[in-house]
Amino acid sequence: MENIRYFNRHTGNLETEQVYGEASLRWTYGSPLGKLALASFIKRPFFSAWFGRRMSRRASAAKIAPFIAQYGLDPAEFAEPPESFASFNEFFYRKLKPAARPIETDDGAAVFPADGRHLGFARAAGIDGVFVKGQRFDLPALLGDDSLAARYAEGALVLSRLCPVDYHRFHFPLAGIPGEPCAIAGPLFSVSPIALRRRLAYLWTNKRTLTRLATRDFGTVLLLEIGATCVGSIRQTYTPGRPVTKGAEKGYFAFGGSSTLTLFEPGAIRLEDDLLDHSARQTELYARVGTRMGTRAHLG
Repeated sequence: MENIRYFNRHTGNLETEQVYGEASLRWTYGSPLGKLALASFIKRPFFSAWFGRRMSRRASAAKIAPFIAQYGLDPAEFAEPPESFASFNEFFYRKLKPAARPIETDDGAAVFPADGRHLGFARAAGIDGVFVKGQRFDLPALLGDDSLAARYAEGALVLSRLCPVDYHRFHFPLAGIPGEPCAIAGPLFSVSPIALRRRLAYLWTNKRTLTRLATRDFGTVLLLEIGATCVGSIRQTYTPGRPVTKGAEKGYFAFGGSSTLTLFEPGAIRLEDDLLDHSARQTELYARVGTRMGTRAHLG
């Protein structure tokens, strides 16, 4: 079984992902019985809602301390102590202290919207390898709008994948004025590479939301949140129409792995070299929310 490897910007090392529920994922997406269960009920929203309710029960709080120990999380980063959470789900979408995730202050820089493993491409229409060669994004299906897809086809695209072990609040990559979130219905497949190596289309069939962010220097940026198996919901915490600062909280995912996707208009941004270089090799780049994703294209 192939391990999931990613490059950690903060340590400078190629690392192996600790996959939460790995055995179940490999069974579901790699065995005949698992695929039958996937088609019958695992992909369906009721299954994830049921699992989310389990993670919201008071008894689930007993899972918090073992989870922190197994995955090496740092409670000193948490805004509230671990014992304050009434359920595992409360812990899962915990807030962090502002000092734990400083925001890049350069006005000419866009930042990653979430802690996670990122893939970035200079041309959304030119992607020829996502996790494996030959997998392309279907922008019209992803956005649910052919004309909008045509407008952004030559722009940069950044996919940010959040594992269950990550901080699960997502933020604005730039200052601007956000519009209303638009919900696009769909099932809830896993967004782990274990699943996406087999079928990238899960990203544009899963339940997702789309928000337009009007910015001063980067044009209108499209922000998507993509649900996944065992994600109870995608919750928005911002106020549409009210100006936001770069790095301000946009919302959070309830329990489960999930993804965000950021799309720029053509010529708006030059993505960071390490993001482009690793993505070209189908290797994700781990970076924290608030760190530099790219700069205004005309800055050189």
